[in-house]
Amino acid sequence: MKNIFKFLLCLSIITCITPSLLKAQNKKPLNLPFYDDEPYHYGFILGYNQMPLAIDYIDNFQNVIHPSTELPSSDIFYGVPDVFLNSDFKITDISPQLTHGFTVGIVGNLRLSKHFDFRFIPSLSLGERKIVYQMVSLQKDPISEVINEVSRTIPVSTISTFVEFPLQIKYKSKRYYNSAAYIIAGANYKIDMSSHKKAYDAESRPKTLIFNRHDIAAEIGAGFDFYTGYFKLGVELKMSYGLLNVAKQDNYLFTSSFDNLRNKTFQLSFTFE
Repeated sequence: MKNIFKFLLCLSIITCITPSLLKAQNKKPLNLPFYDDEPYHYGFILGYNQMPLAIDYIDNFQNVIHPSTELPSSDIFYGVPDVFLNSDFKITDISPQLTHGFTVGIVGNLRLSKHFDFRFIPSLSLGERKIVYQMVSLQKDPISEVINEVSRTIPVSTISTFVEFPLQIKYKSKRYYNSAAYIIAGANYKIDMSSHKKAYDAESRPKTLIFNRHDIAAEIGAGFDFYTGYFKLGVELKMSYGLLNVAKQDNYLFTSSFDNLRNKTFQLSFTFE
């Protein structure tokens, strides 16, 4: 929710500075005067992205006692006393982390009308999806039978390489000298090309959180087009929210405390068309 507020704040700032940007162009010559009359055009996109995850927790997950059989055989427990691995535990917190990545792609734009365009932007996005688990082991003293709580933090992350196929409808305002504002909305089919073969141990148990390969996301964004003497530069802010649960469900600690895990992406892009 906090990230959505930041996204809306950035859109508000962009909206507020628009009049100043347009007013500054009153005396500039008109660049590429017939650009928007072309039926189609192409370009490329460069972008910076963040890939936080959206989690739908189960009710009261912090107080659920999990048996030790939910602990996978994994290197993340290296150096932990055996008594920790053989006791029941609770998961007290699951925190998605902000990470950084980048996007490159090809822009294909088809003119539908004076104000509407259809866009297809096949892209390659690289980034890291990361979650930090805070777990508490409930160790029973063999003599006093008093339960001692031992905390452990487990960071779980994966480097993801997405091949994306976004389809968008673009609504653009009337051109004002060498600038125009626009909004976009659409859907994005994503394929995670990262291999998960090394994420399992010899007994085919997960050593980390495993993500499903396919996802479909809804997208919305806004930006500005600036017409230069040689090309059109677009500056765009976009939010993408996954519609599918991307966590591969299992009976281990990584997925036992939530019902759904969805991709969420914030992207600042620069298009050159």
